[in-house]
Amino acid sequence: MHFQAQTTITSAWYKKGSAPQVKSLPGNHKVSYSGFIRPDTGQLFVHKPDWFTFETTIDGVREYIRATPIDAGKKFAIIVDNAPWHKKAIRLIEDEKSPEYADIREKVVFIKLPPYSPDLNPIEQVWRITRRENTHNVFFNGKAALEAKVDEAFAKWAKPNEQLRGLCSFKRKD
Repeated sequence: MHFQAQTTITSAWYKKGSAPQVKSLPGNHKVSYSGFIRPDTGQLFVHKPDWFTFETTIDGVREYIRATPIDAGKKFAIIVDNAPWHKKAIRLIEDEKSPEYADIREKVVFIKLPPYSPDLNPIEQVWRITRRENTHNVFFNGKAALEAKVDEAFAKWAKPNEQLRGLCSFKRKD
């Protein structure tokens, strides 16, 4: 996900007849994040690549595996969309079974989403909530201010929490 320092304007209440002025930073200043949610605790883990490539995808998965202990014999289920960098990472890890990715194959199973279905991926909801609550209708005077605001939002979710746990749970209807 890329968070932009350029102001994004969403609907808001204004006095009838007024024309609100909203500052916006010129240019293309952005901060990139990829993320993982632990469904059992709701904890968020974020990785901050400079840009998205298959290498940064693999690095993010490895960082998550190292930072998140798992019981022996269990695997992480990581949901991925159809981004080209995800497809190439999965091809190298699972299809070609490259030996340098054996550590990931041993601990991860990838769940591939069908095309055009971001609503099935809980991390997409995290990005949506973060934008809605922290970056929309806000002027950032630079990339550092944007990054600080987003990092602050993510720090709240780095601990176990019900909000993100609820995004990953399914209620059975009998």
